[in-house]
Amino acid sequence: MSYKVLIVDDVIENIQVAMNILKEEGYDFSYAKNGEEALALLDFNNFDLVLLDIMMPGIDGYEVCRRMKNDPRLVDIPVVFLTAKSDIDSMTRAFEVGGVDYLTKPFHANELLARTKTHLELYTAKKILQIHNLSLRTKLKEEQKRIYSELEENQKEMIFILTELVESVSDETGRHIKRVAEYSRLLAQYHPAVSEGDADVIYHASPMHDIGKMGIPENILHKKGSLTKEEFEVMKTHTEIAHKYLKISNRKLMKAADIIAYEHHEKYNGAGYPRGLQGRDIHIFARIVALADVFDALTHKRVYKDAWSIDDAVNYIQEHSGDHFDPELVAIFKEHLDEFIAIAQD
Repeated sequence: MSYKVLIVDDVIENIQVAMNILKEEGYDFSYAKNGEEALALLDFNNFDLVLLDIMMPGIDGYEVCRRMKNDPRLVDIPVVFLTAKSDIDSMTRAFEVGGVDYLTKPFHANELLARTKTHLELYTAKKILQIHNLSLRTKLKEEQKRIYSELEENQKEMIFILTELVESVSDETGRHIKRVAEYSRLLAQYHPAVSEGDADVIYHASPMHDIGKMGIPENILHKKGSLTKEEFEVMKTHTEIAHKYLKISNRKLMKAADIIAYEHHEKYNGAGYPRGLQGRDIHIFARIVALADVFDALTHKRVYKDAWSIDDAVNYIQEHSGDHFDPELVAIFKEHLDEFIAIAQD
C-alpha cells in the first residue's frame, strides 16, 4: 500500500531529517511549517498519519491535534508527536488531546521507522475492519428485510387460506371479501392520516374481518330471514371469537386483522359492539372496514335480504355519518363515490 504522511514542524531541517529516514519505505509525503498550514492541508487531502511537532508559532501541536479529534473526518487519523519536549507533563497532555505516540528529538532512525510502520498498519487494519463491519451491517439489514418479507408473505398466505375457510362456512362470497378489501384500501389511500404502508396492511388484513363467524352455529349463520334477539346476541360474539385467537400473534398483518375483526362492528356514536367504543377510540383500521363492509352488504344480495340500489346504499351511509360511521370517512366516500361504485359493480 502507498501511505500518505503529513509532517508538521516549524524547522525545515527537522522535516527533511524525518523524510530522509522514512523515504526508504516509499511513503508519500506532505509537509507544513505551522499549525494553520497543517489544518489547511488536512481539509483537502487524505492522510494516513500525522507526525506533529508541539512547539510552533501560532497554533501549537496540541491545538492541531485537538481540532483533528473534534472533526469527524479527521478523528481516526493517528497523530505521533515528534518534539524536543521530554517532560512528563508534555507527554501526558499529548496523549490527552488524542495522540497515539510520542517521540522525543533527537530520535533514532529505527525507532521512527518502526513506530511509523506500526501506526500505519494499525490505522489500515482499523479502516479495513470498519469497511467489513459496514458490509456486515448492510448484509444483516438486507437479510432482515428478506426475512421480514418472507414472514409477511407467509402471513398473507395464511390470511388467504383462512379467508377461504370463512367463505366455506358463511353466506359471504369471495367477491364480497375482495370488494371489502378494495373499498378499504381506497378509503385508506385517501385518508390523510393513513400511510401508504398501512393502506397495504388494511388491504391484506380486511378479508379477516368476519373470521370469527367460523365459531357461530350453522343454524344461526345460515338462517334465512331475521335473527331473533337471542340469535343476534350469539352472532355478535363472532368479533370476540376472532379476537380470542388473533390477539395471540405479534405479526403486523395478524395484529391488524385482530383489530379489524374485533372492532369493525363498533359505531362512531358508541352504540356498536362488542365494547361500545366511540369516535376515535375505535381504531382507524376498523372504522374504515366498517364503512366498506356495510356498503358492500347493502348493495349485494344475502340469504336474508335483497340487494339495495346504489343510491339507497349511498343515502344510508350519508344519513348515518357521525352515528354509525366516521364523518371524515363518509366525506372521503362521497368525494370519490365513482370509484366505489366501480368496485361495487365489478
